[in-house]
Amino acid sequence: MARIDYLNDPAAPTPNSIVPAVSVIVRDGTGRILLIHRTDNDLWSIPGGAMEPGESVRQAAVRETREETGYDVEMTGLVGIYTDPNHIIAYSDGEVRSQFSICLTGSVTAGQARTSTESSEVVWQPVDELEDLNIHASIRLRIAHLLDSSRKEPWLS
Repeated sequence: MARIDYLNDPAAPTPNSIVPAVSVIVRDGTGRILLIHRTDNDLWSIPGGAMEPGESVRQAAVRETREETGYDVEMTGLVGIYTDPNHIIAYSDGEVRSQFSICLTGSVTAGQARTSTESSEVVWQPVDELEDLNIHASIRLRIAHLLDSSRKEPWLS
């Protein structure tokens, strides 16, 4: 299913749902960030997706990361909660979501990189090479919040 992300766009469609979602920033021992090349919007992103009924935030984050990257992870912290009403996500099936995403940090415990129906590539990207990739502004914001060493509290929007 294809998707289009709108940010601060007056032409964005009106949302018809809010779905709790998770995203995970995973770094390796050299500081690189685990990224996927999404198949639904052709953008680079951190792993993540909608929570399923009956699962916790932690369980959803572990499941989504495994599904999209092939890696098992454990959650290590909270980057923030992202609820920007000006970030609208429109899906080809007619669903139009208003953003609600909890971004966590994680570390790899097992597995190896593999793609899925949601990811055409899985890479460990050096932080100083992120600007070369087509990454949505909402994901760049989460990464920036993680990398900002002056931040003492998780982001809350």
